[in-house]
Amino acid sequence: MAALLTIVRRLQLLRPCQLLRVSLSAHRFIPSPLPSSSAMLYFSQAFHQTPCRQCKHTPHSASRRPYEIMDFSECVEETRGEIRLGLDEIRERVQKAKDFASGDEAIAFLDDSDVRPDKDFIFSLIWDLREEWKLAFLVYKWGERWDCVVEKSWCLMIWLLGNHGKFGTAWTLVHELYRASKDTQQAMLILIDRYAAANNPAKAIETFHLMQKFKFSPERKTYFVFLNILCKHGNIEEAEQFMYLNKKFSPLETESFNIILNGWCNIATDVYEAKRIWREMSKCCIEPDGNSYTHMISCFSTVGNLFDSLRLYDEMKKRGWVPGLEVYHSLIYVLTRENCLSEALRIIDRMKETGLKPNSATYNLVIRPLCEAEKFEDARVVLARMLEDDISPTIETYHELLKGETLEGTLGVLSHIRKSCLGPSRETFLLILDKFLKTGQPENALKIWSEMNEYEIKPDREHYKVLVEGFAKCGLIAKAKEFYSEMTSSFGLNDDPSLKKLLEEPARKGVRAKKGEGQMTIVRRITKGNGLQCGRRSSLVRIRKNR
Repeated sequence: MAALLTIVRRLQLLRPCQLLRVSLSAHRFIPSPLPSSSAMLYFSQAFHQTPCRQCKHTPHSASRRPYEIMDFSECVEETRGEIRLGLDEIRERVQKAKDFASGDEAIAFLDDSDVRPDKDFIFSLIWDLREEWKLAFLVYKWGERWDCVVEKSWCLMIWLLGNHGKFGTAWTLVHELYRASKDTQQAMLILIDRYAAANNPAKAIETFHLMQKFKFSPERKTYFVFLNILCKHGNIEEAEQFMYLNKKFSPLETESFNIILNGWCNIATDVYEAKRIWREMSKCCIEPDGNSYTHMISCFSTVGNLFDSLRLYDEMKKRGWVPGLEVYHSLIYVLTRENCLSEALRIIDRMKETGLKPNSATYNLVIRPLCEAEKFEDARVVLARMLEDDISPTIETYHELLKGETLEGTLGVLSHIRKSCLGPSRETFLLILDKFLKTGQPENALKIWSEMNEYEIKPDREHYKVLVEGFAKCGLIAKAKEFYSEMTSSFGLNDDPSLKKLLEEPARKGVRAKKGEGQMTIVRRITKGNGLQCGRRSSLVRIRKNR
């Protein structure tokens, strides 16, 4: 650990402000066409991070992501291959190397292993150590020694440092890259992304200004990526304000408005703000395009506004924009949700006529609202049609169908999931246990609990918590205490205050007490127009005790 601290301390000698001074001294200063960071800081502090509602039924597809930054999980999948064994071996060595007195000794210790790293190996190892930034940083320095650190590795390291709030070290790394004549644009965008994720839009904006000082003029795509980053993390007000403040140098256009519109429609899901932006586009003489309509239809669909979804769909076609898969998905979802199943199925037929192929997501958007409305027979009919179209159900499809199955049906679905090589997963059993306990079927929950071993799913703390809460609310306190004791002993956990209170005071937590055990019934007689009267002289509230 001493070795890692030495490396980090050495790097932190250079701060972000020094980066600006050193960099500008090496290049002729070009005044930034963007407003000063102090001005933007003022506007930024006037806003707060918009709460992002995670709507699990949002039909908007993420297939179109032109302004997304590097996706590290995709890079990991591409580089896994045959290096798994070497990663396991070197990770143990890295854990031992942290105890060396100096960084050079730690890196020499890694050199003594039989492993010879390459660019994919270093990247994968940093990813595996992403929860321990000091160890990941040691691996990064080891990769530099072997000259196998490429852009995806330094971007990952900066992302990782940002996740842990080590922005000073991240800036020092950017400075080193700049001095080595490396392209730092993607790295700084990731730094901006981490600032926005940490709810610090002022720093994100300041970093963007700094990045633009190294360019002769703002790049259009970089500007859009920046707006998208702010919106993605809920800083939609800041993104909108920034767009207006910079309209002299980055003229207002459909694409920039679409990024703000997408933020309100598909991230915050705020219909009022989405409509306001739609009107602003008209005031600024900005013509909406196909993507604008797609965002608005998605927003109306998510909140169940069938009328406006269909109205904009017709308007979109009249203006010559061809609806894409996202639009049809939005219509399918809102039609099903608003009890228009036959019309939703006709939309799927229309998709086929236009050359668009329905996929599993298409049918899931029909099955999901049907299962939520407890129309399980209709959902099974749609599943049969899905199979007729040679489309395989996903784990999400099965999870929705499980909500309406009996014990026998549940066991059958679990068998189908296994045959399809889709699981079942720990989430599958959490869903089933929760369903049976909430519907007052604790005996079926116990049978499912015994089935977990057959599917090689090891119960974790969440499974136990669902059981303890469920059995307690079903009045089976002894059984709940048994599982609570097993949970604390199996995982070496301290007592859970909420569960312990539930077990000790079941009556206060909503457990139905048996008749004759002192349950209190409150009887209220309210005279229309007078409300509920209370006080010493009131005789309208009486309390009776069951005997």
